[in-house]
Amino acid sequence: MSPHPASFGAKLVPFIAKPFSSLPLHNPHPIWHIEGKAKFQVGKAFYRPAAQVVRDLGILAAAIDQSDTGSLRVLDAMAGCGVRSLRYWLESGGNWVWTNEGNPEISAILHQNLGDAIEAGECLVTHQNANRIFFDCHNRQDYYEFVDVDSFGSPESYLDTPLWATKFGGLIYFTSTDGRTVGGRSPGKSLSVYGAYARSHPAIQEQGLRLMIGGVQQQAARQGWGIQPVFSLFTGETYRVMLRLVATRLLTAQNYGFLGYCHHCGNFQTVSWGQLGRVVCFYDQKPLVLSGPMWLGALHDYHQLGRLKSLAQEWGWLKRVQLLSLMEAEADLPPYFYPLAEIGRRGGMDIPMRSRLIQALQQGGYRATPTHINPQAIKTDADLNTCIATAKKGEG
Repeated sequence: MSPHPASFGAKLVPFIAKPFSSLPLHNPHPIWHIEGKAKFQVGKAFYRPAAQVVRDLGILAAAIDQSDTGSLRVLDAMAGCGVRSLRYWLESGGNWVWTNEGNPEISAILHQNLGDAIEAGECLVTHQNANRIFFDCHNRQDYYEFVDVDSFGSPESYLDTPLWATKFGGLIYFTSTDGRTVGGRSPGKSLSVYGAYARSHPAIQEQGLRLMIGGVQQQAARQGWGIQPVFSLFTGETYRVMLRLVATRLLTAQNYGFLGYCHHCGNFQTVSWGQLGRVVCFYDQKPLVLSGPMWLGALHDYHQLGRLKSLAQEWGWLKRVQLLSLMEAEADLPPYFYPLAEIGRRGGMDIPMRSRLIQALQQGGYRATPTHINPQAIKTDADLNTCIATAKKGEG
């Protein structure tokens, strides 16, 4: 299929657009929330204050792209109360925001929250099926620099469709809240969603991020396109990946393959397609349990993380600076982590102190760092046997 034509910047879609809602907000004493520069009401819409970290990183990424290109056209496909749309407009410099929410019952809240942007002629509110909008954008050659897809549960309906509404070079912010599917408890479901068989092991949260990236990468490759991970975020309940769409296929047998786990010794190893059928553990020659295929490349773009961190520092977002520094350190380490409890259990000892173990591994010539995915785990290029031996030495 031929590549996307360049976006021609259309703003209004008359057959989809809804007029400003005349329904009153019935609450005589509305509760106002403040997040970043946004002041908004929630009403009956969905809003999780704890997910602000997810929104903050999206705002930073959108702002940097706006500074690079001078244009930021945002499609917020599942807007909820509209706080993301409002923040993209206020903080990221969005000059056009299409705010779509499938539930028309919260139209009044959305129009109130986004009233200034609507009045400025820089925001459209609609209530349509998200996939219908993605395909409509493609049919009209109306492509966006930033597409936010905040779906609930499994992203199975949206792994490929947002690609059709995204400009080459643009960003797509994908979501999943379905930990069961990626965690090995429902491998049949993971097969239908991601075309991958997910198995249980100690690093299933990172596996979830990599299955998402791999699933989108595979869908993009079918069209001759590629996606570049900007960052991957796990917050305890939500998987979020920020991906950049490019016009060149990037999927290879090296970055898209399998993760092997040995239940006997506890070690991980990556497995290529050419190794299938003759895979055993490096360390004890026992059969490996394989998960995949999934993305095996870097979780984050180190250069882009540095730019996000610099902007967060400029804005005084110190907690986000700390998070982004942690993500920088883990960006290109192997595609798994070792929980401290697993190291202690397999070593027959107390749970080792994370900082001390990391320091000892680094002194031994290994790379090692905490991981944002699990605060009680480490990412390292040392194998589990070395981690155990190092932890035991530290006890002595």
